[in-house]
Parts: sequence; structure tokens; C-alpha cells
Amino acid sequence: MKMTRYHKRTIAGRKLHPETQMLSYGYDPMLSEGSVKPPIFLTSTFLFRSSEDGKKLFDVIGNRAPAPEGQSGGLVYSRYNNPNMELVEDRLALFDEAEDALVFSSGMAAITTAILAFVRPGDTIAFTKPLYGATGGFIERFLANFGVKHLAIEDATSAKAIAAAIPDKEWPNLRFILAETPANPSNKLVDIAALAHLARDIGTKTGRRPMFAVDNTLLGPVFQNPLQHGADINMYSLTKYVAGHSDLIAGAVTGSEEALAPIRTLRGFIGGSLDPHSCWMLTRSLETVSLRMNRASDNAFRVAEFLSKHPRVERVNYPAFLKGDDPQRQIFERQCKGAGSTFSFVVQDGQQGAWRTLDNLQIIKLAVSLGGTESLACHPTTTMHYSLSAEERNRLGIPDGLIRLSVGVEHPDDLIADLKQALG
Repeated sequence: MKMTRYHKRTIAGRKLHPETQMLSYGYDPMLSEGSVKPPIFLTSTFLFRSSEDGKKLFDVIGNRAPAPEGQSGGLVYSRYNNPNMELVEDRLALFDEAEDALVFSSGMAAITTAILAFVRPGDTIAFTKPLYGATGGFIERFLANFGVKHLAIEDATSAKAIAAAIPDKEWPNLRFILAETPANPSNKLVDIAALAHLARDIGTKTGRRPMFAVDNTLLGPVFQNPLQHGADINMYSLTKYVAGHSDLIAGAVTGSEEALAPIRTLRGFIGGSLDPHSCWMLTRSLETVSLRMNRASDNAFRVAEFLSKHPRVERVNYPAFLKGDDPQRQIFERQCKGAGSTFSFVVQDGQQGAWRTLDNLQIIKLAVSLGGTESLACHPTTTMHYSLSAEERNRLGIPDGLIRLSVGVEHPDDLIADLKQALG
């Protein structure tokens, strides 16, 4: 059971930084035999002090009664909550300066549960493009079978462009807006504040404001906070940068208690919560997430700079290299604290050139996913975005010669040497 006295956010009136809080927030060693690090609570169920206590706990779990003051409810069953789950959720919420957080068994479990908590047959969901392949498939194919319509926003860099993609006639049925920024794999940026303003405007004029969620996997939690720019829900594939070691699958949403309440209820019904061991591993990873992301970002700048000057590289999609007159440059400076370490570049000779480069790599590993300590590279048009037509891929900035690169924490000179020999 979470108690507020174990959730100190200040010392002598001074606010503590997330990097410090990730090592201690929400955990009292004296409740676990003095263990400096939290143990793993491998249990499916929890004891009640009495029958009356059991009823009270279920009233809180079932939203029939509020939690006692200074507490979050109580522990009942690990599908609903678990000490390890509560600890990682507390720390994620703190990092995002959110009221609440929920962790899931995968990033897709987080995204799909969040959408299903709000969208009903006859509703419309709008989403930015390009979008992670599995997310796009869920919206365009799975939800379509249940009468959920969708609108694609291919340019979300200004209020004018967004308004053109979501005309007034679509407003009454619009229930959910989903943005991914930077987009995967083009690194195209979305104006979060402009989409948030549209959601509020729709709510004022129709009486029903659509929920606005942002997939923040590529830059969060260190380099971007969508909640600070008006998003209702912040989403993660924790598998990537937060976990950071390519050794677990997890996802999360953060936001206000009100926004997350229906998602929490649906998570309990569907059973998509995260297991205690993975939660424990995430508490370990959160201790170093700032160190890892900053080191990888520094490396990425060096690598991107090298690639931008290579004669066989046609284009580098890296936010820090955006020109001053590009609308995305203003977005980057306004809502991002850094460029991150996942970006893409286009090589000569299309797919053949991309495959040749990838197959020649010796240090950088050929695999999907991103955000690990090791550098990874892949060919999006034949992997994550294979279902898109060639015409659509090219329109969205995903040509056959594009390679996505997730830069890790190796020495940057070694990564540059590997890319130099691979490019030839």
C-alpha cells in the first residue's frame, strides 16, 4: 500500500531532480528488512487484514469508493497492482510530472488499451503519419472492423495544416487524436500544442473533447514531455529507452488521474498489466535512463554529422539538423530538449544500397527495435512498414534507400568507423 510519506519530492524546500528520485522515490527499505534495493514481489495475491478490509479494498479497486487519505488503495491481486508495479508507476509519473502512470505488458498493450478505453463504434480516431506499423495496423484494419473510422494527418506542423486534415464536419464524432513525434522512421515532428488546441476547440464547439495522446517513445522521458504542451496522455514503449537494455518488453501511459481512470479499469479487465520481475528491472533502468539517453544522444550527433558529409548518403533525417526556415525547426526548439539518438538516413541505390550497407555492418547490429545500449540498424520498408505501398512510403518520407539507426553508448569513433567501412 502506497503511503504519501514515502513520496518526498523536496528537501529543505528544494525540489529534487528526477535523476535523484529514480533511486529512492516511493520505496521505504524498512518495509523490506532494510534492503537498500526493493525486492521482487513474486505473488499473485495479497492477504486481507479482515473481511471488512477485503471489502474496502475491492470497493477502491472497483471505483465504488475513494482510497483513504494519503493512500492509493491497497494490494489485492497482481493483475490490478503489485508493489513492484506501483513503484515503477510512481517513478514514471514523477519523471513526466504527471498525476498518474500505468505500466503494461508491451507498448502495444498500452496504446491499444488507451484507445479502446475511449473509442466506440461510430467514433472517429485521427492520427499522424507516418506511424509505428503495428499502431497503424490496429487503427486502420482492426478498429475498422468494429465501425471505427479514421483520419490520417500527414502534416501536423501547423494549425492550418491540421485543420485541413480534420475538417469541421468530422468534429462531432472525433473521439481520439494520436500523434507520434518524432515519427518513426522519418523523424518528422508534430506540433503537440497545435493538436492540443484543436482538441480543446472541438470540445468547446461540440461539447465532447477528444482525448489527445502522444507516443513519446523516441524522446521521452528525458528530451520531450508532451503533457507540458497540452497532451492528455503520454505513451511509451518502455522496451526502448526507458528499459534501455533490449532485455524486456513493456509499455506505459502517464497523465492525469482522470484521464487514466478508464484505462486503468480496462487494463484490469483485459489483464495487460506488467509482471513483477519486469517492473523490478524497469526500476533498475530508470536509475540510469538520463545517463544513457544523454550519452547516446551525444554519440548520435557525431554519427549524424559524419553521415551528412558522406558522398553515398543522400539525406539525414536528424532533428538537430533542421534548417532555420523549416517549420519543424521551430517545433523542435519549442517542445524538445534534445534530438535523441534514433534517426534515419537515405543511401544511394535504393533497397540494394541499403541492404548492402546493413549487411556490411560489423559493430552495429542488424535488428528492429531501438533505445538499447547497443546500436541497432534496420531497413523499414521491408520490415516495420512493409504493408505500406511504395507510393505511400515515398509520400511519407520512407524511400527504399532509407536506413533507421538507433545509436547506443559505444565509443562514437568506433561507430563511425563501422559505418564508413559499411558504406564503402
